[in-house]
Amino acid sequence: MSTAKPVPRSLDSWIKHLDGVRLPVPAAAHEKVRRALGDSRRSLRDIADLTQDSPALALSLLREANAAGNMLSSPAESLEVALSRLGLKRAEVLLNRLPAVPEDDIPQSLRQLQLISQHAAQQANGLFAARLARLWQEIHWCSLLFLSPLWPLLASHPELFDTWEKRVLGGGEPAAKVERELLGVPLLRLCQALAEHWKLPDWIIQGYRLLSDDRRMLVKALHIARDNGHPLQQTQQLDADPALSRWLTQPGNTVLLANGLAVSAHVGWGDGHSLRWQRLTGLFMKVPLDELQQQVHQHAAHSGRLHARGDLWHPAEALLWPWNQQRLRREPVAAPPPTADALEDWRRHCGELLREPSPFANVVQLSACARDALESGGMRRVLVLLADRTHSRLLAQQQVGLPKEANGLQLDPNQSQVLRRLLSQPVQLRLGPDNMAQFSALLPGQLKSLFPGHHLLLRSIAVNGRVAMLVVADQNGAPFAEISLRTFAKTAQCIERALAGFAKRGR
Repeated sequence: MSTAKPVPRSLDSWIKHLDGVRLPVPAAAHEKVRRALGDSRRSLRDIADLTQDSPALALSLLREANAAGNMLSSPAESLEVALSRLGLKRAEVLLNRLPAVPEDDIPQSLRQLQLISQHAAQQANGLFAARLARLWQEIHWCSLLFLSPLWPLLASHPELFDTWEKRVLGGGEPAAKVERELLGVPLLRLCQALAEHWKLPDWIIQGYRLLSDDRRMLVKALHIARDNGHPLQQTQQLDADPALSRWLTQPGNTVLLANGLAVSAHVGWGDGHSLRWQRLTGLFMKVPLDELQQQVHQHAAHSGRLHARGDLWHPAEALLWPWNQQRLRREPVAAPPPTADALEDWRRHCGELLREPSPFANVVQLSACARDALESGGMRRVLVLLADRTHSRLLAQQQVGLPKEANGLQLDPNQSQVLRRLLSQPVQLRLGPDNMAQFSALLPGQLKSLFPGHHLLLRSIAVNGRVAMLVVADQNGAPFAEISLRTFAKTAQCIERALAGFAKRGR
């Protein structure tokens, strides 16, 4: 059986699954809050401020307070209100239920997303808290917790963030398509449903409803915001549309704006999405784009000083880069060719494959030599699968450069038109940006998750006219180096001769 962790595929099953996830809390933050809860000199404000260092703890307290409220009480909009409803004793009991672990033991994907949430809260504080001083707590806490429906998802399936980031942000694939493949449901719909299930503050739920169900107002506002250089004309357009004007001035929009700025900056400051959120924020605040950008960059730098970690990415690091440079390349450069030493190793491994009589005592030894030849020939990720006699199963035999989920992987060719075609006769399939969309839906999801990217080679290898082995390889998703394509083809020929020699020896 495959070692890949199965994921739900429906909205109801996702909610049930994520509702039971206990979010880990950094041990240091856990201890500070535990001491503060037991200190009678501490105010609710002090405890709430300490809790900011652990967004997971803040979410747990807010969820508990809202779950315990009666039907007539509105959801708690801030952590102070939540602590007041719970009481310090109950808050301490809840704290002790949460796993306190070293920060490095928390999945990196989860910590990265929580860092984006902290950046969003910093943008909200800097841009809107002084303008709407009476609502500063709601603005702060709702901005910090807006992305919280995703936290249990990444606590239980951290690999999904890397895959989504590479394919959507780095590769430019449609988000809806990628999310359907990875989750079975749209991500925004899942976030909205979970926020409603948890009774999170109304501003958070309204933001998701706007993004998933009613984008009309947002699109109209973005259209007006594009003309940032003519504020008078913008005012006239808003005056001509009173409904849009009323919607734009709603304070709950600050939560969506702050998170839009933080998430889009995660891609790049000059990215089109980032500029759209900056223009929309400028329209909301009635300030020119250059002034708004100056403020946003200052708040990002302040957030970087407060929240940056060595193993996480903070957009403040890119403020010194050229404006249009992005951390996630949309057009990766070609993979480097193998070195002279690597090619020497490749020739040696191919020589072993071609030796007669066959030097291999079993197929495991043969496939290991094939794997080493493919790797030294330039492939960075390699999976060698063996077919059973009836072609009803493909079992992973060797791998390199892949996560442990690849070990013991089993694939059912009957579930994939591409696999059936590859097993019908020896053939090579090269996938690239021009044909990836055509074949991607026909490949098993487990295989696609192991090889994210737009460049992939699949080669079936036969012995005595019958396919016995399938090789899947790439160069970490980058365009192939020409010499690596040639070594791959020659290696496949060597593997074919090695299989034939091994079969001959066993007669």
